Amino acid sequence: MATLITELDDRMEQMRRSFAVVHPLDDVPEEKVDTEHLGHMRMTRTVKICLFALRGYLLLMVGMLGFRVLQLAGVIHG
Repeated sequence: MATLITELDDRMEQMRRSFAVVHPLDDVPEEKVDTEHLGHMRMTRTVKICLFALRGYLLLMVGMLGFRVLQLAGVIHG
């Protein structure tokens, strides 16, 4: 049992020595992914519907904001 614990301690000490922490600023820069030669992504019908709904929502919010600004400016009385 004692030899098993000693072997485990030796292995743990070797593992501690084998890992080195390198700060990202001191590390070698990695190669970035080149996306220029990728084609268009295919979208499913669900994705297209969700993006269309998001576009509508954003247009509605911008319209409501514009209406509220015009109300506060006194251009629209409501």
